[in-house]
Amino acid sequence: MSTAHMVRTLYGSRIRSQAAYRTSFVSDLAGQVLIVAVEFLELWVILANVGTLGGMTLPQVAVVYGLGALAFGIADLLLGEIDGLSTYIRSGKLETLLIRPVPMLLQISSLDLSLRRLGRIVVGLGMYVVALGIAGFSPTPATVALAVIAPLAGAAIFAALLTMAGAMQFWLIDGREFANAFTYGGNYVATTPSAVFALPMRAFFTFVIPATLVAYAPTLVLLDLPGPTLLPQWTGWMGVPAAILTWTVAALLWRAGVRKYTGAGG
Repeated sequence: MSTAHMVRTLYGSRIRSQAAYRTSFVSDLAGQVLIVAVEFLELWVILANVGTLGGMTLPQVAVVYGLGALAFGIADLLLGEIDGLSTYIRSGKLETLLIRPVPMLLQISSLDLSLRRLGRIVVGLGMYVVALGIAGFSPTPATVALAVIAPLAGAAIFAALLTMAGAMQFWLIDGREFANAFTYGGNYVATTPSAVFALPMRAFFTFVIPATLVAYAPTLVLLDLPGPTLLPQWTGWMGVPAAILTWTVAALLWRAGVRKYTGAGG
């Protein structure tokens, strides 16, 4: 069986099972939309009082938030449950995944494919597109290409971070919350103008956890804005290289974790 056929089979079965309960699906989807709306409302309230946030107006902040939410939503849809790997390790369920002739990462990503997470993707995409128009986006071939590539590169970065968070649990069995500090913390940083953060935090979330390269840096290029210290405008083009580097580290860490695993001992 080819990998493409395995992906269609695994994900198709999850999608059909969730689509069968339409009322539950719609309510979960609405809940996700509400969560994203409330998160952005926090930024709106701040901007209503200070006028600008990190040197950005409300439409410009909306571009950052929409792009960050879209990127994280795609990654969360595909690999959002991998940070719960410790549950499979403790229960011994991981052994059943290891003996199947399907890549374990693919199996874990499809175990709880929650379509409710589409709510974050839909809201993020809508906010991203509308805010770009309001904020004064001047399209050129290069910036249009960046506008399309940026959310995909950002999703790849978040997917790699989620994979690393899962891999760390081969060593930190109860380390889910520790790992979430970098994945969901990175999401918070990605959806906020990075100029508001202190220089050490900005450096950490650029060179260690590249969350600032997901949405804020590309927005500087898309809206032709100057960047703060450590984040000049040209860093907006660094999303794809950052995604490749982050996935290289994630793949090595995941491989090392799987090789270290010797069973639950049950």
